[in-house]
Formats: sequence, structure tokens, C-alpha cells
Amino acid sequence: MAAPSEFKPLIVGFLCNWCCYGGADLAGVSRFQYPPYLRVIRLMCSGRVDLEFIFRAFAKKADGVFIGGCHLGDCHYNPEGNYDALGNSFVAKRILENVGVNPDRLRLEWVSAGEGIRFAEIMNEFGAKIKSLGPFGSSEGRDVADLEAGLEAATQLVPYYKLVERERFRVPKRTEDGYREFFARPDYDRLFKELVLDKLTMGRIMGALRAGLATADDVAQKLNLDPAEVARHTYLLAQQGMVKVDGSRVQVAIAA
Repeated sequence: MAAPSEFKPLIVGFLCNWCCYGGADLAGVSRFQYPPYLRVIRLMCSGRVDLEFIFRAFAKKADGVFIGGCHLGDCHYNPEGNYDALGNSFVAKRILENVGVNPDRLRLEWVSAGEGIRFAEIMNEFGAKIKSLGPFGSSEGRDVADLEAGLEAATQLVPYYKLVERERFRVPKRTEDGYREFFARPDYDRLFKELVLDKLTMGRIMGALRAGLATADDVAQKLNLDPAEVARHTYLLAQQGMVKVDGSRVQVAIAA
């Protein structure tokens, strides 16, 4: 009987052309050792890493996603493009957690072109972390198809989030501390839940209904949600004419 093969993670890496890609290249030239798990996508700026890129990478069963950019203050664009990557990483982790994906599968780091050894150290550390989490879906304890459905709902939400961000989620201080303070504020947490996570939950519920589930209890179990939360969102969807509710059976169906 053949021995079980060792798990070799697939990590999608979005690397800034000017700094982190150079650091990766230097690590290779210098023969610094790190696991061969990384599949590199070279971008001109880490700020170009859209939320959709992250969600689609996981939906394609990447075990981890790495974003590498220039150190803050050294970006070649604006010169604050990497602050967009920092903000997106905070948002992506919140959304990933909401759909059931372990947010530790996403990592953002700043690496200059001269920091080959730092790049190798980060890849060794992140590779070991992803190996400990196991294949996508294993540490989450969820069916991969369910996670993919949640990621699809998150991807569909991205254009809406960008509109909300423009109006309500502008970070006032473009510093690392400013970003961390902003995303840790209680009023941000409340507003993000009301404007983004609740919208995402309704999208996931609609997806479950289209997949053939018939009752609020079925939906709650499938999506790993509180039945009361499903009932609340179902009521709001019914008010918008998106679903129909049979009160006697607490049955939900897609509205005509």
C-alpha cells in the first residue's frame, strides 16, 4: 500500500514589481532556501491587488495568498499605493472570516529589493503556517463547495464595497498606525457589519436558496449561521421582494 503523499501547499503570491519581486529574485540568486510553494503573479504595485483577486485565488483552491509590496513610504505610486494594499488586507480578512475561510491564510508583508534573506524567512514562516493549517477547507472544518459559494458571494459584493468605501470608509491618516486605529474603531466595526457583512450574508442566503434549499433552518445549517440571523435577513429580503416566505412552514423560495 502506497504511503500517503505529503501535503504541499499552493500559495498564490502577488508581488510588487519594484520591491518584493526584486527581493524574491535576490533570494533566488543568493540561493536562500525556502519551500517551493509560491506561485508568483507580478504586479506593478501591491495596491493593484483587488479584493476580487484574493477571493478568486481562494475560490480556485489556493491554500494561502501572499501580498508583498514596498515598505510604507517607499511606494513608487502616489507614493501611497501600498496603503491601498494595507486597507484591502484588513477588509479581506474580515470578509474571509465571515464566509468561513481562516484569515490566517492571507498575509501581507513589506519587502524591499535588497531584502532577499527577509523574503526567504517570510516564505519559510508562511509556508510552515499554511502547512499546519492543511489544505484549503481542512482547518475551517467546512465543505470546500460551501466555502467557494461564500467566496463567490464576496466577489459579487466587491463593486458595492468600493462604492461604500468611497463614501464611508476613507481612512483619515495615511499612516500604518492611522490604518490600524481606523479599522479597530468600534464605530467602524458597527458600520462595516451593517453596510458590508449584512449585505454579504443576504447574498449568501440568496445563493443557498438558488441552490435549492427550502427552509430558513436548512439555510442556517448550510451556511453555519445563527437561525435568528437567517430569519432576520430573510424578512428584509422579503420586504425588498427578493424572496417569498411561507409563515406556516418558515419556508423560503426565490421570488418570481
